[in-house]
Order: sequence, then structure tokens, then C-alpha cells
Amino acid sequence: PHVLGVMADSLGLLRQFIETELNSANDNPLIDAEAERVLHGGHFYGGHIAFAMDSLKNLVGNVADLLDRQLALLVDSRYNHGLPSNLSGAPAVTAMINHGFKAVQIGASAWTAEALKNTMPASVFSRSTECHNQDKVSMGTIAARDALRSLELTEQVAAATLLAANQGVWLRLRDGKSDLPAPVAAMHEQLATDFAPVIEDRALEGELRLCLERIRSQHWRLYA
Repeated sequence: PHVLGVMADSLGLLRQFIETELNSANDNPLIDAEAERVLHGGHFYGGHIAFAMDSLKNLVGNVADLLDRQLALLVDSRYNHGLPSNLSGAPAVTAMINHGFKAVQIGASAWTAEALKNTMPASVFSRSTECHNQDKVSMGTIAARDALRSLELTEQVAAATLLAANQGVWLRLRDGKSDLPAPVAAMHEQLATDFAPVIEDRALEGELRLCLERIRSQHWRLYA
């Protein structure tokens, strides 16, 4: 909650920033029909959008980092409180040739690294253009593109962590643990309809993509 709370508390501020800017007047030019005037102000900067997008990719990158750290602990038998290494469900006879969620964790680490790389603020890289006519620019488009990429990457990390956590719950149930908290049990039951436990290694790309679709289908309900 300490990490997620920063993002949750900031979304309203960023939304206000963006909506105010979207409803503002930019010069292309402005036509005052009643006074029959043409006004040239040149309000092209777009710094509010750049600030909002740079902030958003920082917030989202921190969420990816949190999920990645949790996944790293979950697959590590030194820290996962008795779960198999890499959450492998393979029996002992084939355990040495199965790797469970090892590749998924490696992928999630790479996606997180890219999201964290994107947290560098684009708005500080203003370049002078047009013979110094536009000598200070917001870089808002690049910031927005980076933010979108960071959102996509963080969704991928979330899907990987969710499926790994679900595998961990299945392993606990297999080992005889039945006193799961009701929300965890409900989550596991819902996910079981689409995602079978990983016993022998199999390609998981299709399931990760399906999990992404499930996440995206619910995402906008949170802030509707």
C-alpha cells in the first residue's frame, strides 16, 4: 500500500492537469468572432502534458518494480517459505528438467528494467529547433509515448506475477493447505478456469497474453 498509494493519490492530480490542458485554448490562431479579431498567442508548449506523462511513467515504473521484487521472492526457495524453486510443479522424478516460472521471472525482470529506464523525464531534453524560433519545447509527445510503453510493460509484469502467485496457491493446496483467505480462494478459483497449473514445463506466452486481455478488460472500471 505504501507504493501503490503514491500512484492512487496522484492519479486525480494528473487527470486534472490533463483535462485542464485539453480544454485550454491554443493558438492556431484564436478567432474572436464578436470583436472581429484574430489573436496570435502561440501557446504551443504543452508542458502540462509533459509533466503529467513524465510523472505517470515514474509512478507506473515503481509499481512494476514492486511486482518484480515480489515475483523474485516468490520463485526463490530461500524466501518463499517452502514452495519449490521457481514454483515448479514437477514431481521429483522430473524436477531436474523442469524450470517452472524461471523464464517468466526473467522476462518480468527485463520488462521492469525497460519501464524503469523510461522513468528518465523526457521534458528535460528540450531541443532548439526552427532556427531558435522554437527554442524551448516540452517533449510531451515523447513523454506520452514512453508512458504508454511503461503502462504496457507494467501490465505484462502484473500478468506474470498474478499467474505465478496463482501457481503458488495451487502448490499450497496440493501440499494440503486449505485455510486460504476467502479473497485468495476466490481469485484462485476464477483463474483456474483459464490457467491450468504448471506441472511439466510448457510454453506460457499464450496464457500470459490471455491474462493481459483479462486485465485490460477490467482496467477502466477502476476509475470510471
